Amino acid sequence: MRKTIIAGNWKMNKTNKETIIILTELKENVQKIDGTDKIGIIIGTPFTALSDAVKTTENSNIKIAAQNVYPKEAGAYTGEISPLMLKDIGVEYVILGHSERRDYFKESNSFINEKIKCVLSYEMSPIFCIGEQLEDRETGKTNEVITTQIKEGLSGISSEEAKNIIVAYEPVWAIGTGKTATPEIAEETHKEIRKVLKEMFGEVAEEMTVQYGGSMKPTNAKELLSQKNIDGGLIGGASLNAKDFSDIIKAAL
Repeated sequence: MRKTIIAGNWKMNKTNKETIIILTELKENVQKIDGTDKIGIIIGTPFTALSDAVKTTENSNIKIAAQNVYPKEAGAYTGEISPLMLKDIGVEYVILGHSERRDYFKESNSFINEKIKCVLSYEMSPIFCIGEQLEDRETGKTNEVITTQIKEGLSGISSEEAKNIIVAYEPVWAIGTGKTATPEIAEETHKEIRKVLKEMFGEVAEEMTVQYGGSMKPTNAKELLSQKNIDGGLIGGASLNAKDFSDIIKAAL
């Protein structure tokens, strides 16, 4: 049985002091919610706040994710962060292939694939983001785009390794725009994603968590999460507020 996972991606937000404050509040909120042991809760903070985030969430079921990684253990890569560094401070997840990394920093499917393999080799779990642009949706290329992203991004991954990968579907046109795919549209695409994963990994695909990542918030979370193939959310803006994020967690239960 696959696990529902609610993850927050803070992007380039929150100082260390702010991180400690919001995670302390979130930790207290989660302790008051019955049934949170049945789902996964993850927060992706900026690199600068990761160590404090791990310490603040100790003795809770909140796990911490990095928002990126460079696929080398060490070396002359000025400004980059290695998987060894993340592992050393207690990071358990890494967000990879986010649309902003693909768009602003021109990350290719093959480079994302390299990162995924590297993260897995350090026994951390990738949150692998895929999704189409508005133009792709309007021209009927959604399935073609996501199929290519999945097949190239997860090339060379074994079925056993795939069990440790979370897939996050994020329609790019619904990120930060206030627009949200209807539950029916989201479910249709999630079903297609599951089909491609099954072609690659067999029955393991039924165990893989596929999150929705397009402007999920307290007001629409329950309806989205009630869909058969939507196994949680990768939350942007609403994860920056402890109460809003807590309300989405409640909607998942």
